[in-house]
Order: sequence, then C-alpha cells, then structure tokens
Amino acid sequence: MLRALTSALRLPRPWRPLQTRSCSSDGAAGDPEIQVRALAGPDQGITEILMNRPSARNALGNVLVSELLEALARLREDQQVRVLLFRSGVKGVFCAGADLKEREQMSEAEVGIFVQRLRGLMNEIASSAVMGLIETTRGLLPGAGGTQRLPRCLGVALAKELIFTGRRLSGAQAQALGLVNHTVPQNEEGNAAYHRARALAQEILPQAPIAVRLGKVAIDRGMDVDIASGMAIEGICYAQNIPTQDRLEGMAAFREKRPPRFVGK
Repeated sequence: MLRALTSALRLPRPWRPLQTRSCSSDGAAGDPEIQVRALAGPDQGITEILMNRPSARNALGNVLVSELLEALARLREDQQVRVLLFRSGVKGVFCAGADLKEREQMSEAEVGIFVQRLRGLMNEIASSAVMGLIETTRGLLPGAGGTQRLPRCLGVALAKELIFTGRRLSGAQAQALGLVNHTVPQNEEGNAAYHRARALAQEILPQAPIAVRLGKVAIDRGMDVDIASGMAIEGICYAQNIPTQDRLEGMAAFREKRPPRFVGK
C-alpha cells in the first residue's frame, strides 16, 4: 500500500514554462474568454487565470471548461508557478456556474459527459468556496462534487438544508459557515476580492514551494480517507520533502537568522 501511495504522490516532472497566452472559446474575433498571465517583478511566481465571458456571466460551458482544464494541465507541470489566482473580467460576478442554456440543448448522454468533465475541473481547482447550490431550484442535482464536498465542510445536516432549499448565501453568511476564508467590502472598481486574493498570494509566495505543494497533497488526499491512511499519506509527503534543497536552506536560514531563499528544489 505504501509503495502504491508513494508512486501516486510523486511530484510532477519539470516541464517548460507556460508562456503568457490567451484562448478564444469560439474562435471568433474579439476578447478571449480565458487568459493566462504570469506576473513579474515582486509578484513573479504568481499566475492568474482570467475568466472573461460577460455575455454569459462567466458561466461554464463546454469550451470554457475544456480550456480551463487545458490551462490547469499546463500550469500543473510548470514549476515556476507557485500560486495560481482565478479572477473575473466581468464586473459584479465571478462565475454564474454551469451554462444551463447550453446544457438545455444537450442530449442526456452529452449532459452526463459534461457533468463528469465539470466535476474533473472542480477537482483540479479543489475549491470549497460555494455561495449557493441552487440546482434543485432548476430541477437539477449538484453534479460537480457539491453533494460530496459540502457535507465534508459543513456536516451532513446543514449541507442537506442548503442543497434542499437552494438557498443563496451572502459573503458574510458563507464566511460564518466556513465556506469562504475572507470577505471584503466591495470597491468602486468591483475588484476588492481580487486584491484580497492577490495579497494572500503574496503571503504564500515566499514560502518553500515543494513544502506548500506537498502540504496541499497531504490535505487533499488525506481528507478522502480514514485517519490512519491520512497519517500514512502525511508521512510519505514529509519523507519526500526531507531531501530537498529548500528544507536545508530553511534550516540554514533559521540558524543564520536571515530570510530563506527557496528555489523549489
């Protein structure tokens, strides 16, 4: 079992850095719906994915999901990326959820495939920030992991209440329930949440990249298993971090009373 876990938790192989690029979801002229931008200067290591589909309030359609998955696959292999930010280019909205107008035109088989791909996207992002699971108000069932992730965050009883009622939550309510970490008052530009997220990214940026990555693996994988298996996963992640240059650098920096210079190796 430990050998299998070790194989599954190996870090991805190095890959050439992803260049700044944009993807058009319909191939037509005009503003692209997905843009990937690597920040420079003191923010080097932070990469942003911009969603810009104002006509559909950034709703997740087939092509948009495909391009997001493609961007995430490339960024996952780019060791220069330390923090990834999702942001909206549409003022007043982040993402309206699945594109129900598009889904209405799909066959039952196509819906099943789309939901499966959407679930894969949610797994890649691994985000539990939910402002409302309103699918039951549209005759649908949360199909992107909502029935599994929400009970883990809130407990079964409260998760059922939110799903069964389709209740929408304010930012303050979501924070009180533990669904989001931070709430901020909106500014005139409508990008207050982005600035808070970027400030948080700047806090993460100086930390040891491999240790952060392995910590994320240990948490994500450990949440899906019993405590004994979770401890085994943590031990495997810890063991992978021991031979890194960054661990030795962190210890040396502590001993010499100076800031560490992590390189991700």
